[in-house]
Amino acid sequence: MMNSKHAAFIYTDDFLRYSFHEEHPFNQNRLLLTKDLLVMSKSLSEKQIIAPQLMEEEYVLSVHSKDYIEAVKQASEGKRIDPHKYGIGTHDTPSFSNMYEASLMTVSGSLEACSQVLSGKVKHALNLAGGLHHGFPTRASGFCIFNDIAITIKYIRDHYNLKVLYIDTDAHHGDGVQHCFYDDPNVCTVSFHETGRYLYPGTGKTSERGVKDGFGYSFNFPLDAFTEDDSYLEVFKNSLEEITAYFQPDIIVSQHGVDAHALDPLTHLHCTLDIFEQIPVIIHNLAHQYCNGKWVALGGGGYDIWKVVPRAWSQLWKVMTEENAIFQGSITKDWLNKWEPLSPVALPTSWQDSETFYRDIPRRAEISENNKKMYKQVLKFIENKKGDKT
Repeated sequence: MMNSKHAAFIYTDDFLRYSFHEEHPFNQNRLLLTKDLLVMSKSLSEKQIIAPQLMEEEYVLSVHSKDYIEAVKQASEGKRIDPHKYGIGTHDTPSFSNMYEASLMTVSGSLEACSQVLSGKVKHALNLAGGLHHGFPTRASGFCIFNDIAITIKYIRDHYNLKVLYIDTDAHHGDGVQHCFYDDPNVCTVSFHETGRYLYPGTGKTSERGVKDGFGYSFNFPLDAFTEDDSYLEVFKNSLEEITAYFQPDIIVSQHGVDAHALDPLTHLHCTLDIFEQIPVIIHNLAHQYCNGKWVALGGGGYDIWKVVPRAWSQLWKVMTEENAIFQGSITKDWLNKWEPLSPVALPTSWQDSETFYRDIPRRAEISENNKKMYKQVLKFIENKKGDKT
């Protein structure tokens, strides 16, 4: 087992204040469910939990405009602002009381995770409250107000001048982060997501490769709807290994949306918990191979908060702390006894998925072939670059 000093778990109950309304799919109780599951499974100790301090607004200004930040403050106080201009007050991203403070605390958590790693206190750090990848410099979008990921990457670039590999595993394209670094050759953004033909935000095509000096440092892998584990992992592993070797990063920042699961109510991918066991192992290995272990991991999407998110995110932490180990067997009864009375559904009793929920996809071979052609097409750019050097 790794020493607890190798990884930091960033958490404060203030993260739970990032809450739109009771019926909204973005429900931060998933943070509490995950933390409880880890503590009750004896895989998270008090020594590993770091509570972030509220950061100064100047960090947010590195990515977001002053005008937009002022609009967030006004919406926090119940004032109506232009939803078309600022993206706040829409069905997806309604305003809520103290929205500014809650959003700033989310950013503070990701910056604390970054600080823990870059100060050398730990090799890896995790902020599950972060990962709000749809936020744009002048507007909110897709449940995301401040883009904590972009702010964190900008901090790394401005203060440490490190090359950053950003990996996004959310079923929705990481459009906001890509936008912020689309012309930056020192930030390589890689997004594995469901094709935008069927799903918000509709971006993330294979042709989106960056502009100016940043051309060739944005990679998008739009997966067919109903993609399953084997095809997803083939695309993920082969592509990421080749891109990391090509880019040679100094640090990895990863977003761990877990809405690619078949039970997620907002997406159409058809994966199981298996991919969320293997994704962090692949990233962990690359972090040690190329970055001396420097890895900042963040949360993201995930809307089956009872059956999927706690198990998937717990596996991520387990890998970060115990050299690629994963949870297996039965889930601790302490957690089940605490949360079952509050859950609207039967909670899973095993770390791995039961086969009873799964239905076969008739187009499996066709989907897998489409995904294979897609990722090979994206990686042709790297092959051509190699050819230019010979």
